[in-house]
Amino acid sequence: MSSLLTRVKSKMSIYAHRKARGMLDGEYGSVFKGRSLDFDDLRAYVPGDEVRDIDWKASARHGSPLIKRYVAVRRQTVLLVTDTGRNMAAASLGGEEKKDIAVMALGVVGYLAHRHGDAVGLVCGDGTTSRSVPAKAGEAHLERLLREVNDRTGLESPASGIGEQLSFVARNFSQRMLLFVVADELVPDAGMERLLRRLRAQHEVLWLTVRDAQLAGPHSAAARPGDRYDVADSRFLPRSLAASEAVMRAYAAAQEQRDAAREAVLRRLGIAHVHAGSSHDVMSAVFTLLERHRRGK
Repeated sequence: MSSLLTRVKSKMSIYAHRKARGMLDGEYGSVFKGRSLDFDDLRAYVPGDEVRDIDWKASARHGSPLIKRYVAVRRQTVLLVTDTGRNMAAASLGGEEKKDIAVMALGVVGYLAHRHGDAVGLVCGDGTTSRSVPAKAGEAHLERLLREVNDRTGLESPASGIGEQLSFVARNFSQRMLLFVVADELVPDAGMERLLRRLRAQHEVLWLTVRDAQLAGPHSAAARPGDRYDVADSRFLPRSLAASEAVMRAYAAAQEQRDAAREAVLRRLGIAHVHAGSSHDVMSAVFTLLERHRRGK
């Protein structure tokens, strides 16, 4: 059985050279407001770094700008929150199972936390039940968390419902922590918005949406011949309808409305949000997510 964490680390090493990985670490380190920091070392300035972090005396001696790097003195807790219902066993926009994208995203954030010495826990489940794994440090523990998500997600699982996991967090976790939520294309209703507002007041919250495969449209008909099947409610969409211009227009309009509704709620609550349609999108999506959170966008 291959290591899921090894796949994550390989993706991270392929994605970025040392300087870019340093920027990713820096973005993660800025997530927690009020984190106690000690000076660690200096590195070369790259566009996007905070000007206030430049060590001007060292830069003058070196001949080019140098940035101060810090390490956390007070360790934090990261809680990975994800859906392991059957929706996440369906195909993503890129064609792979959505759970594979979720595992990659959770692994990247979990590994960043590990590199900073932070403890990582997990809440996962479906629309009826939630399961939690206490936060710990270490690569072996992180591998266990990723394996838990991977092995519990399948087409035979109960229907998805990330609201159940978020309610579980609200009921059971009072300590301030970073919540990293990975779910499919949720459209929050009024009740969900109230729940998210409560969580946002207590925790730092980051959200990654895994893009669904298109049931109608050019990305659907060309890449996946045959009837379309929605695992959420077991409905079929015949290929002839999926290729219909009228159906494609209606589908695109409905998707745009769902996306706009989701973005509006998360923006109102100050929750940074990104999408990923394949595992190849994850690294850039996580970097963007951390950057948006730091800038409050």
